[in-house]
Formats: sequence, structure tokens, C-alpha cells
Amino acid sequence: MAGDSRPPGMNDVARAAGLSHQTVSRVLNDHPNVRPETRDRVLEAIARLGYRRNSAARALVTRRSGTLGVVTTGSYLFGPSRTLVGIEEAAREAGYFLSVATLRSVDAESMHEVLEHFMDQAVEGVVVIAPHADVVEAVRTFGEGLPVVVVAAIPDPPETVTTVSVDQELGARLVVRHLAGLGHREVVHLAGPADWLDARARVVGWAAESAALGLHVGEPIEGDWTAERGYVVGQDLVRDGVPTAVFAANDQLALGLLRAFHEAGLVVPRDVSVVGFDDVPGASNFIPPLTTVRQGFAYLGARIIATLLASLDGRPADDSTSPPDLVLRSSTARPRG
Repeated sequence: MAGDSRPPGMNDVARAAGLSHQTVSRVLNDHPNVRPETRDRVLEAIARLGYRRNSAARALVTRRSGTLGVVTTGSYLFGPSRTLVGIEEAAREAGYFLSVATLRSVDAESMHEVLEHFMDQAVEGVVVIAPHADVVEAVRTFGEGLPVVVVAAIPDPPETVTTVSVDQELGARLVVRHLAGLGHREVVHLAGPADWLDARARVVGWAAESAALGLHVGEPIEGDWTAERGYVVGQDLVRDGVPTAVFAANDQLALGLLRAFHEAGLVVPRDVSVVGFDDVPGASNFIPPLTTVRQGFAYLGARIIATLLASLDGRPADDSTSPPDLVLRSSTARPRG
């Protein structure tokens, strides 16, 4: 270290102790599966180099760093971004800081790198906003004893994964129930991306409730989350025959549908009812104001943090789903005739 003006880092400690970066991280974060002699080697190297890291030092003494990690996919979409805001608000109210990391790609290696990064920071627990199935599998295979809560609509989550989510399937059922109650005999579904867990759950709820109520159940229309895709699908429906009701997997898709129907001279809801999902800001100002499903992200954030803190304290975690609300506006009505 002679002539090197920078403070020693964790890699320096690992070299001095003759151990891996991961092993040093485990010692600093007081993981149980570390042999006493290994811990002593790391602590001796820390003392010899004068290595200091406030969060780790505090964690070694108090077992608490006051920081929680959040993993996101960097999505700009309303659901994931609003979930992050809800988590931050709830964490701050509980006296915790957040450290946020974005996945470069959705795979096990990237997830493990992010979780190791959080271990280096001595975070007490991690929230994973995981819309993709691959993210859940990556969390399941990590196995380092770090408390993790996954925000995802997983139908049968592994026993080792704690999940918190809004009941996406129920939200879709509420939509179908409402439209069937108005007299619609078929609800066409414009789905979200097939690799998104929330989109899958909405498809399941739509199909199951339609079947239970004796409605015709066709194949869902493949979609994404964009208004552009909704617009194209709306044009296709105009050309091929407009159904009496369409349930879009999010409000942006619904917005595209509304434009396509308007350009074709159709009047919503007189000629076709349209329902979205999310209740994005401005949905009440669509033309017409959009009937949609509100997820309640502030409440979801509070439940996520409460579940994570329960895991930290060794208390049973409440991994039940949160019920959504159907917000009725003027984009739905009884079918003509």
C-alpha cells in the first residue's frame, strides 16, 4: 500500500487475507456459515490495513445497518415504478434508507451480482420488484440467508421465496364480472407480455371468470404494455369485427384502443365497452373516462416493508395478496341491442 493514497477497499482486504471477495463480504455481514478461523483472518486483515466501512462496521456491532436493498429491472412502466415509490415511502416511515440497484439483464448471474452488491453494503434485507419469472428463479437459487421479499404475482411460489403482490387474478375477475353484469356475453382480452407474471395472472383471472359465468372464452390477443400496440389491435378489431367489450391488460393499451375506435367512428361505450388496468394518473380524463382496476400501490409498499421487517425479526410473514379495486367510469355500458 506504500505510495497509494486511496483508502483500502474490500478487494485489498480479500488479497491480504488470501480469501475471496465474497468470503470477506460474508464476514462483514455476519453470515452464519463462516468458520471462526476465516473470520479471524478477515478481521486481522481489516485491522492491519485500516479498512473502514461505516455500514459494515455498524452492522457488525449492532446487527442493523438501517438500509434495505431494492432490485428493479429499470422499468419506466407505471406499475413497477409506482411500486418502488410506495416501498420508499413505507421504508422511510419505518426509519430505513433504500439502496436501489437495476438489473442489467434478467438472469440468475445478474441477480446474484446485485444481491452480492447488497451484501457488501450490509443491507438488512432486499425487496425484488420482479415482473419476470426468471427473476424469481434467480432469487430462489441465491441461498445466502439474506431476507428477500419478491413483489410478483406467482401462483405457486417456492417455499424459500416470500412474495407480496396485488391480487392480479382477482382484478381481472372483477373486470369480467362487471362486464357480464352489464349483459356482455364475451369479453375480449388484450393481454400484456407473456413473460410478465402480472400479465399471466390477469389472463388466468379473465379466462377463469369468463368460463365460470358462461361467457365465450377465446384466445387472448397478444400484446405488450404500449398504447401503440393497443392502437394497432384496435384497428385490427375494427377491420375484423368489433366485440361488445374489450379488457386491456393496462391503461396504455386501453388508450390505444380508444384512439383506434374513435378514428373508426365508433362511440365508446355505445358501440364497444373498454376497461383498463392500473388507474394511471389521467385515466379519469381519457375520452371517455376509463373504467379500470386500481392496485393501491401505497398500501402495497407498506405491506412489502412490513413483510420484510417481519422476516428480519423472525416473525411470520404475511404473504397474502392485496385486493385491488374496480374503478367504474363511463367507458363501459350495456351492449347495444
